[in-house]
Amino acid sequence: MDQAALWVSAQRRLLASYVNEAAGERAGGLAAALIAGDRSFLRTEDQNALRDTGLAHLLAISGLHLSIVGGLTFFLIRRSLVLIEPLALRVPVQKIAAVVALITCAAYLIVSGASVSTQRAFIMAAIVFLAVIFDRAAISLRTFAIALIVIVLLQPESVVTPGFQMSFAATGGLIATYEVWRNHRSSRERVLGPIGFAWASIIMTSVVSDAATAPFSFFHFERLSPVGLFANFAITPVVTFVTAPAAALTVILALFGQAELGLRLLGQSLELVLNMTHYFYNLSPGVIRMSVPMPPLALVFLSLALGAMMAFAGWARLLGGAVLLAPAIWLWSTAPKVVLHWSASGDVFIADTQGMVSRLEFVDGDGLPPLRFSEAPDREECGLQVCEYPSFSGLSITTLGPVEQKKKAETEQTPDTLRIQILRAGEASADLTFTWGEAKDAGGITVYARDEDLYVVQLQNCTERPWRRCSENGSAQPSGGARDYFERLIRTAG
Repeated sequence: MDQAALWVSAQRRLLASYVNEAAGERAGGLAAALIAGDRSFLRTEDQNALRDTGLAHLLAISGLHLSIVGGLTFFLIRRSLVLIEPLALRVPVQKIAAVVALITCAAYLIVSGASVSTQRAFIMAAIVFLAVIFDRAAISLRTFAIALIVIVLLQPESVVTPGFQMSFAATGGLIATYEVWRNHRSSRERVLGPIGFAWASIIMTSVVSDAATAPFSFFHFERLSPVGLFANFAITPVVTFVTAPAAALTVILALFGQAELGLRLLGQSLELVLNMTHYFYNLSPGVIRMSVPMPPLALVFLSLALGAMMAFAGWARLLGGAVLLAPAIWLWSTAPKVVLHWSASGDVFIADTQGMVSRLEFVDGDGLPPLRFSEAPDREECGLQVCEYPSFSGLSITTLGPVEQKKKAETEQTPDTLRIQILRAGEASADLTFTWGEAKDAGGITVYARDEDLYVVQLQNCTERPWRRCSENGSAQPSGGARDYFERLIRTAG
């Protein structure tokens, strides 16, 4: 089994290298990412532009890619078989097309690396095509619920990941909107033509998917692209009507040994996608960042509001969504702000006068900083033994310690020589003075502010387990652990 996995990985790498060269220098990296799931050839500036314009979902092989691959295969096979009149009159050609499309999606799953997001998309695609085979509704909330149950049973740990939450939020929102729209159109005598319906679908898809995923984007990444809606609206038609047919043509030409010609055409379409992406990236004033992190309980209410708008019917959709949305907004508006976070990695994240967090490289520690601060901009250190940084609400943060003694080997001997103080009206207190030894042992120290009060939260590195004791004599530490952390966090954020 391991040898088979290694062989598949080696073949994927060879495929990515071949696609990168054949698709062209400008778009080869994006083509390799879309076909083989290998992003190593994608340029950094392209990745940043895709991320900051809300188009990063193009890189994660998920529902959009599987739907294009499976949908195109289903459409081409079905249309081709319909042309064979004796076969079309005797055999349900849509079922044959569904079987071929399912096999194609399975092949794409393996070739692309079978990431978690791709596995989720494949399960949903498989349910859709199986519904066609067994004469059931292919797209419905029942199908959505089945896919959700299957993924939770197979990968329960994925429930807390951003990919799971955002993909199912967007999919569920689109299905619910589609059902409402379909019922509305069926009740009217005059309906949109095929071209008008296609453009209306693109607009509706962009609006609904952005609105459904916005709460999770704010919670996990604390950022949102102001041009994301417009970028998706402009680029989705190119991907659907230009890039997707070019990819299908590439597959057909590959059967006749002319894959390079198809990849060049695919590369040209992706160059257009990248050019449009950079246009919106340059047009954007920057991502919208939140100074107040969304409390977990607020995300719960927002998720329930989204679920109510999917499950209820009629005016109950709006009423249920509004009732559940109100407490979410209240919790978020009253949530505490981050004043300071001293990570076990040694990085210090400081809120400025506007409440926006920036990163200060203070000590050489172990591990990585929290993911939520991964996009925080760097703040220049003053280079003195005592540095003071102003913060909001009259607070200021002071770093103290020898400038030349901040390397790991030096701080392990004297961890208390490096300190951080939070000053109120220019005065320090023992409760708001922290040493590097305390931050390292605690696994990180965070200070929150709400109204006039400050709260200190520490996450202990060691959590008591029957098979692993936190101390040498086997006794549990009196405080700390993930459970205590979340209990304190809920109390302070509630």
